[in-house]
Amino acid sequence: MEFIVEQGKRVHEECSTLILPALSIGNVGQLAVDLLVSSTAAERVGYLDDPNLLPCVGNDAYSPLGDLALPLEVYESSSSATTLAQQRSPVAKGMMIKFAENIAEFAATSGKKDVIVLSSLDFQRLHNLDMSRGPQVYYLSNLENDGRDEHCERLGFGRLGEYDPEGRCWKYLSSVFEKNSKEELTFPSEDELEDIDYYPSLPFAALFSAFKARGLKVTCLLCYCSEGDNIPDAFLLAEAASKLTGLSPDKFHGEEGGKWRIPYSWKSMYGAPPDMSMF
Repeated sequence: MEFIVEQGKRVHEECSTLILPALSIGNVGQLAVDLLVSSTAAERVGYLDDPNLLPCVGNDAYSPLGDLALPLEVYESSSSATTLAQQRSPVAKGMMIKFAENIAEFAATSGKKDVIVLSSLDFQRLHNLDMSRGPQVYYLSNLENDGRDEHCERLGFGRLGEYDPEGRCWKYLSSVFEKNSKEELTFPSEDELEDIDYYPSLPFAALFSAFKARGLKVTCLLCYCSEGDNIPDAFLLAEAASKLTGLSPDKFHGEEGGKWRIPYSWKSMYGAPPDMSMF
């Protein structure tokens, strides 16, 4: 993976917190990063070129007059000391481990201290639904062996109870990324996967294990969702990331003096409204 700094731009060393998505159902992590980039007025400083990502190109997500969007872009908000990486194309099949290893290398060598991964989980996997609490954010941290983080608990996030560091797939991920590991484990084939293997089979798990192996503080923020209009879920994760980093939406560059700024690309996310003459 190569980091290319755009001409005339410079990287701010004080931006030591990295926020990035892990692709999953509903693309909630990507939408949340778009919302954070837009609202913090983060500036694109470069992009990451990785052979494990599928190539893509598209319109600027934040302006009708901006530059072309690339598969993995790097933004910085110096006012909030935050780096945001936006992934716009999926990882090639079978290459998630290598991709996670590469981006963890980038984070470690560029001086990042805290990493926040935003992602989503399939709502059909949620067995204990508490409607009285409203939408719930779940977390996974490497501060404690069981994934617990007291700061996240105080913020009202729920620990991902399905995390089991002794589970076969979680142990496999640890053995892959830890250079001194003597265990030779294999990931089960698709036919051998069980329900408990769902979580470690997702991209967020590989990223979590890779950052953990590099000695970085990493927190995954997760929400359950279904395919469809996932804008409310994006707000949920973006607000959770803001709370975790101490950012205040009141200081964002929203249209009405603070609060959230809706990304330009969201205006056409679901196409034009229906022709009311049909009714």
